[in-house]
This record gives sequence, C-alpha cells and structure tokens, in this order.
Amino acid sequence: MKVASFTVHATAQQSARWKQSAEGEGYPSVGAWLAGAADAYLKVRARAGLPVPLAWRKGVFRVNLEGGETATVRGQVSPPFGAYEGSTEGPARYRGRRRFTLVYLPARRILATLRSAAQCKVLASELARLWYREGGSEPSGNPAPVLQNPA
Repeated sequence: MKVASFTVHATAQQSARWKQSAEGEGYPSVGAWLAGAADAYLKVRARAGLPVPLAWRKGVFRVNLEGGETATVRGQVSPPFGAYEGSTEGPARYRGRRRFTLVYLPARRILATLRSAAQCKVLASELARLWYREGGSEPSGNPAPVLQNPA
C-alpha cells in the first residue's frame, strides 16, 4: 500500500481535542484518527448526495483510444480521472463543436465524451461520489445510469 504524508496545523485547543478523541477511539496516533475522520466526512457527503470535491490541475496522461492504440494526451487531471479536449479517436481541436473526453486513469479507459470540460468535471465528481458511497475508490457496480445522463 502506498502511503502519503500531510502536515496539519491546529490550535492548542484543537490539538487537545484531537488527541483526546484519538486515544478514546483507540487510534495509535492523531494522524491515523484524522485519516479516518476525513474518510468518514467524504462518505457522509456522498450519502447526502453532495459532490465529492476534486482538485483539477494541468497534466499529461495516457489513454486507450477507440482504435485500440494508446496515446499520451495533455489535459486536466484529478486522480483517478483525467479529461482532454478531443474524442475517443484522440486529442483534437475542433472548429465549431468542441468535445472533451473523461478518462479513468488507472485503466486508461474512456468513460464519456461530452460538450465541455465542465461537464467532464461534474461527471467525475458524481462518479467519485457513487464510488465513495459504495465504500471504495475503484469503480464498481454499474455506472451506466450516470454515464447515460451526464450533467
């Protein structure tokens, strides 16, 4: 399992409350307790139907295109998602009608081609919400209803 580290700043009062809660719930450290609390918060948001916040940045990623070839594309990335301007046939600039494609990065799989980058981001947030609701960060179940009716 890959592990990430974070630095969290807290007031003295927050620190005391967090230490007390971590000890009371049997966590080995405040960091372990905070990780559980953050995951619980995201699950509550998902159950409430609120979007999961995703932070997007510019990036380069690989995608399996419709013809079976793999391409490296530039676009927006918010793991486990990426979005690029183009279609299932690859990146392109269009005159008139533009298209944007949402990709599930671990599998390099195209999820949907939409009219705007904003629609890709909304769909990614909705899929993330569903996956958190199901208790994991990997796609499971049938995403077809969401993919058929993107925001």
